[in-house]
Amino acid sequence: MEERDLKISIAHLYPKLLNLYGDMGNIITLKKRCEWRGITVEYNEIGINDKFGENDLYFIGGGQDKQQEEVASELLKHKDFLTQERDNGAVFLGICGGYQLFGHYYQPFDKPKLTGLSLLDAYTVAGKKRFIGNVTVETDFLNPKTLVGFENHSGLTYLQGDTKPLGIVKVGNGNNGEDKTAGGRYKNVFGTYLHGSLLPKNPHFADYLIELALEKRYGEKIKLSKLDDEIETKTHNSLIGKAY
Repeated sequence: MEERDLKISIAHLYPKLLNLYGDMGNIITLKKRCEWRGITVEYNEIGINDKFGENDLYFIGGGQDKQQEEVASELLKHKDFLTQERDNGAVFLGICGGYQLFGHYYQPFDKPKLTGLSLLDAYTVAGKKRFIGNVTVETDFLNPKTLVGFENHSGLTYLQGDTKPLGIVKVGNGNNGEDKTAGGRYKNVFGTYLHGSLLPKNPHFADYLIELALEKRYGEKIKLSKLDDEIETKTHNSLIGKAY
């Protein structure tokens, strides 16, 4: 199948509320890496009270507790639909606050518990220490294996059951600063604390997500053609092992 004949639909969830530390760069990267290959991109922004339709890939960014509260109650209205989308193979990427809402709940210090979507078997509680700095993660499913990014969070996330970490922390704190795990993944759902933004510095991960989304749409594995990633690769490599 020729790439110019392919199409992908991307839903950006609540970008006016959850969009910290360059999170929009993840959407730009996904769109551009498709367009450079001739793949048609249908981009849908989903805001408060907007209707949901089927998409191949869903992205949600990070935000402050106030914005998380507003989004959490809204997301719960669509929990059944989004769970069905997950089980049908749709791809999800959540960053920081969005990642936390992929789990069962987020418990702030002095506010009511925010109920999550339970797309991942995980939960988050507020910590007393803020984790800030560069992060290097080693995965077992990407090539190259490393992910790099920047964390800025006080939430402590713990994985359970069939939810696996994106990888093991080599530099930084990751999910909770205790068990060396970073992010979470289950089926085609991925969550991480890596901002900065994540995908421009990790083009191999962006392509991995695009391939999964195309597989969901067309029912077959599609290998993307190579792009000239010299600058992106140099940026990625320059940040491996770099502490804050």
